[in-house]
Amino acid sequence: MSLQNHLHHQLERMHTMEALLKTEQALLGEGKVDGAALEALAKEKQKLFADLEESELKRRKAQDRLGYPLNSEGSKQAALDSNCGELWQQLITATETVAHLNALNGDLIQHRLQHNQQMLNILRDAAGTNLYGPDGQSNKSMPRVSSKA
Repeated sequence: MSLQNHLHHQLERMHTMEALLKTEQALLGEGKVDGAALEALAKEKQKLFADLEESELKRRKAQDRLGYPLNSEGSKQAALDSNCGELWQQLITATETVAHLNALNGDLIQHRLQHNQQMLNILRDAAGTNLYGPDGQSNKSMPRVSSKA
């Protein structure tokens, strides 16, 4: 497979990963998270990531066979010398976009985990307090759950 074909393959996979990350972002932004959909998406991302890793290894082997060093400068020069400079730049841009989306989704997941932990802490605290005082009236000191988020 030529270097150009390797780059095309990787670029297609990066665009697919970008679409998956945007779908993940939309799911994470919903009020009620669809756990099954996120799990299926995570499996799809894992398979695609494995494919990207394999594709990168093949591209690097092709680059090495062409006599270029296995570093970013060698990759860029191999692409330029193979008349694939524009394709290489598109791949770099797509990779940066995917990295940004992945980091953003990680932040969204972290935020949701923190929110869930806070809610669990409130529920645990509430479970540890008496809902009613000795006189049968509701306990005014019980923590309140705010619906504002």
